[in-house]
Amino acid sequence: MGRILGKRIMLREYKKEDLIYMRQWVNDDNITKYLSDIFLYPHTLNETENFLDSILDGKTKGKNFIIANKDTEEYLGQIDLLTIDWKNRVGLLGIVLGKEANLGKGYGEEAIRLLLDYSFNKLNLNRIELWLHDFNKRAYRCYSKCGFKEEGRKRNSFYVDGKYTDYVLMGILKDEFTGTVK
Repeated sequence: MGRILGKRIMLREYKKEDLIYMRQWVNDDNITKYLSDIFLYPHTLNETENFLDSILDGKTKGKNFIIANKDTEEYLGQIDLLTIDWKNRVGLLGIVLGKEANLGKGYGEEAIRLLLDYSFNKLNLNRIELWLHDFNKRAYRCYSKCGFKEEGRKRNSFYVDGKYTDYVLMGILKDEFTGTVK
């Protein structure tokens, strides 16, 4: 499969050289507080290398992409179908932009729309879903703009900063996707 090109970004393959960029955010609480519990503790260089190697070796259960500048191929973040249920045609989306300076610039929205187009029109998936923390308002707005709908909540299921918060399930179906990349 070739690279997926957007207006400003591309979704490209992971490379060994991406390790340095991954290491810049993997222990940054300003980025990881919005992600899963696997970031509750500092990650060693070896752990990050093992994760990257599993992708490079094709040992993951999904499809994995780097979000990169279209002209320079510079790493901006990662977007993955973390798992794919091929029987039921459902993918689980995960995304991270690696620098706070790149938030709010539309990179995430463009990457999501590119991945949705690929998922629905190349892989023939019928549904993409994701989980996010209720306090991640920026991500909620982005997902909503991309067509995701809130489908449910796991109340008080995530403990962060001394309090319990909700985990929100959002999903989009193939026939709801418009395919437009802004």
